[in-house]
Amino acid sequence: ERRAAEEAEAARRKAQEEELARKSKELQDQMRAVNDLLSQGKDRLSRGDFGGAEETFEEARQRMPPGESRFEAQVLSEIGEAYYDRYTQDPDSDQGKTALNKAEENAKRANALDPSQSLSHYTLGKIKRELGQSGDAAAELKEAARLDPNNYMYAFDLARVYFSSRKYADARQSFEAVTHLKPDFEPAWYNLGGTLRALGREDEALRAYERAVALKPDYAVAHREIGRIKAKKGDSQGAIASFNQALRSSPNDAASLRELGAAQSSIGEYGAAESSFYRALQSNAEDGQTNYNMAVVKIALEKKGEAVNFAQRAAASAPGNAVYAYTLGLAHESAGDAAGAIAAYSRAASLDPKYVRPRVNLGSLYLGNESPTEALPFLLDAYKVEPASPEVNKNLGAAYAKLEDWPRSIEHFKSALKADPGNAVIHLDLARALAGSGELAQARDEYRESVRISPDNGVALLELGKTCVSLGEAAQAKRYLLELVALNPAQPIKAEAEKILSTL
Repeated sequence: ERRAAEEAEAARRKAQEEELARKSKELQDQMRAVNDLLSQGKDRLSRGDFGGAEETFEEARQRMPPGESRFEAQVLSEIGEAYYDRYTQDPDSDQGKTALNKAEENAKRANALDPSQSLSHYTLGKIKRELGQSGDAAAELKEAARLDPNNYMYAFDLARVYFSSRKYADARQSFEAVTHLKPDFEPAWYNLGGTLRALGREDEALRAYERAVALKPDYAVAHREIGRIKAKKGDSQGAIASFNQALRSSPNDAASLRELGAAQSSIGEYGAAESSFYRALQSNAEDGQTNYNMAVVKIALEKKGEAVNFAQRAAASAPGNAVYAYTLGLAHESAGDAAGAIAAYSRAASLDPKYVRPRVNLGSLYLGNESPTEALPFLLDAYKVEPASPEVNKNLGAAYAKLEDWPRSIEHFKSALKADPGNAVIHLDLARALAGSGELAQARDEYRESVRISPDNGVALLELGKTCVSLGEAAQAKRYLLELVALNPAQPIKAEAEKILSTL
């Protein structure tokens, strides 16, 4: 932006000198004296001599040659821009606020004298942006760009106002205009990438970010955005490479470290992810997202106590975050703390009525404690949200089986199989429910399907053999039981199979 301002000022100076050359000698001297005062005032303002700058600018205004409204507007425009620059150096101070008012005052006076001054419109546009008046800001910046269509900074700042106002289509057009005016201006490509992402045009955004890093290889935030797009597209290795590239230029960037860890975790590189999250936490130990990510990795690495610690930090950082509460439940459950898991899952469920995972896990825990009546309300709530979920239906089938409500148990196991027909365990569970309801022939067929999918499942082979015995199919029973014995299963399955075989 400084380079652009210097280029624009040089162009104004050149145009002014050309105009001066057409004036009389006396008028030229007057104008040059004003320009000298203008330069002196700018210098004083840049050095923090606010009072001296104002005195010098006032003298310049007093010495304006009469009848030269265009020249006067040019000088007032530059004074306004100088005050705006001073404001940006310390915007929250009283002096900074005064500078902003002075900038607006001089820019408006310039516009009143000569509305064709692009710089005064540009300054007013930036002031309106600072004041949160996006509509007025866009109007002023648009006029500046119309009056000076070759100034890429006018188009760039107009595009940024459009973007902050969520007018992404307009922002895209303006950023593209900048890339045509100044193809080597890497911030334009970077911002164009962000605009295209907001429009859902990920592939085009990726190309824009790639143009940015081609111009500026150490453009860390652009590399980070490339990593994000690649991660979203499922290219985890490409994302990891881009996040690492970002970190070469900005080694302590917590966002890149966090997302690098997430990409590593997504492909099972949990040790590397753990290292990345540790580095991210060095800059902000209480960051909820990073503590959550670390908890997930610690669970995967079976570092149970550490998982609980990080999950607790995440949950404490955002008490209303249901996902963090759920992950704390996972950490407690992995550490064998059923009471802690139930408390965390219950909180997650209360925070989000449509959150299925904690309800399923609560159901599973209560089923594991032989408490199907306590499990059912959570599982039925989950079923209302995801009636086709194989996991929800599997757990409901198990709960009804424990209550010996065979018709409902069979119904839910069948629903689970519709979504996951290749699941040997669900076939086994359905077979048991069918056997419980007395439908032995159907039970036998389901046991067979379970064994077909998982031939070394000793429990399914034993149950299949016993069911065949009950159906009077001794030869078939003997075949399955011999297959089971040949697998050399653990006791007492092997002993029970041999006992049955001795009777056949």
